[in-house]
Amino acid sequence: MSKTLATGRIRVMIPALGFGLYKVPPNKAEEVVVEGVKAGYRLVDGAEFYANEVEAGRALRHDDIDRSSLIVTSKFWGEESQDRDAVLASFDASERALGSIDLYLIHWPRPERGQFVDVWRTFIELRDAGRVRAIGVSNFSEEQIMRLIDETGEVPLVNQVELHPYLQQAELRAFHAEHDILTQAWSPLGRGNVLTDPTIVQIADAHGVSPAQVVIRWHLQLGNSVIPKSERAERLRSNADVYGFELGDAQMAAIAELDRGTHYGTAPADRQ
Repeated sequence: MSKTLATGRIRVMIPALGFGLYKVPPNKAEEVVVEGVKAGYRLVDGAEFYANEVEAGRALRHDDIDRSSLIVTSKFWGEESQDRDAVLASFDASERALGSIDLYLIHWPRPERGQFVDVWRTFIELRDAGRVRAIGVSNFSEEQIMRLIDETGEVPLVNQVELHPYLQQAELRAFHAEHDILTQAWSPLGRGNVLTDPTIVQIADAHGVSPAQVVIRWHLQLGNSVIPKSERAERLRSNADVYGFELGDAQMAAIAELDRGTHYGTAPADRQ
């Protein structure tokens, strides 16, 4: 399952299901990438901030991994500086570590600095130079995305945001759909907090699957791209095994009722 979206003069296929490397220790990152690809994932979500790109890149260079079949993501952190030179230096470092980058995201808008549009212009420059296939954002609001579009004419391919049954972001998802932006969910299991919810557990029991599989399947049926994270090979395999069942309309509606607007990660307004 994947979604093909336009970006500049080309089209890029983004897998609906990938795995993330957030908080994966560097000494485990190589193994996790190898096991994730072996489990069938074709989207590897990394970032400068995760401090494990060198190890992930080592895995991507393994002879038994077909790098051309993968979408590898990195993200610009930009805490110290967001000027053009900082963006280019950050990209250079991630590119050296990973070998190549398919999807590059602005990790946070940091709106009080007022520089995210300029950062986006540098991203466009990188894409137009052929150094990255596609560009997008993470943790952006509707207003911030519209600024990018209005001031540059370029629509992000992806907006990666915290999204799970307790934080469903319905209005933002509708905005994305209107502008052909892929919604990509980080912390898709609510950092485990949604997995003991009685509604999720009941639906899991009805299908004979795990609560995590129910939540991942819910994301896919909503049309989200989803990037669960695990350091364990068996959990990576289980999280990918979500295509043998389908949630019914009543079950989707029951999960829709769970929305609480609860963040378990950093809220975008709190990262400046």
